[in-house]
Amino acid sequence: MDTIHAPSSRPDTDDSEYAHAASIKSVYVYEAPVRLWHWVNALAITVLCLSGYFIGSPLPTQPGEASANYLMGYIRFAHFAAAYVFAVGLLGRLYWAFVGNHHARELFSVPLLQRTYWVDMLSMLRWYAFLSDRPNRYVGHNPLARLAMFFVFFLGSLFMLVTGFAMYGEGLQAGSWADTLFGWVIPLMGQSQDVHTWHHLGMWLLITFVILHVYAAIREDIMGRQSIVSTMISGHRTFKD
Repeated sequence: MDTIHAPSSRPDTDDSEYAHAASIKSVYVYEAPVRLWHWVNALAITVLCLSGYFIGSPLPTQPGEASANYLMGYIRFAHFAAAYVFAVGLLGRLYWAFVGNHHARELFSVPLLQRTYWVDMLSMLRWYAFLSDRPNRYVGHNPLARLAMFFVFFLGSLFMLVTGFAMYGEGLQAGSWADTLFGWVIPLMGQSQDVHTWHHLGMWLLITFVILHVYAAIREDIMGRQSIVSTMISGHRTFKD
């Protein structure tokens, strides 16, 4: 862990300010590919959720002949394009888990069999319930965030991709690559409408996750005395105490 040292010159500044500056510690956590994937992925999810909502609840009928209006076509195109970005990004993120630092692998594994993990989990639950004054310090994801990232985001993303490409294969018709790879999903889940319903519910699950994720990140920045939001921009986590 690298320490930020105060400069040697002290022009018109109280010594306590330099002591405070020297106490701030910074460590490099997230590499550039991880940060790039995070923000591209966030944009893709935003487009997917907005377009997916309107696909499930279409806008009122447009005036004029149907041939003169292509609004739903543009919405569907945006949804499909964002889905490709989302899928390719997740594959790239999985690749970086093997070649990146150990923090890059936290998204894809949870040490459920370690007793210390559950002890730390209880500590974080107390912190989020406002029963603790300060959280434990974690360089990467804290135990609760790691659990949510794996079981809600990662597995939820796989579910959305599998069901989404299964429906996409219906449009491409039998024999297409999407139908060949994911056509088995529809009979497994019952029928096409069942897949649509579960895919739509999955969207709301991801929206709920995003809301809680943003809340927790901003809360940690303010109350936890450590950088969270800026860490996903610079890559460095700063501890302010």
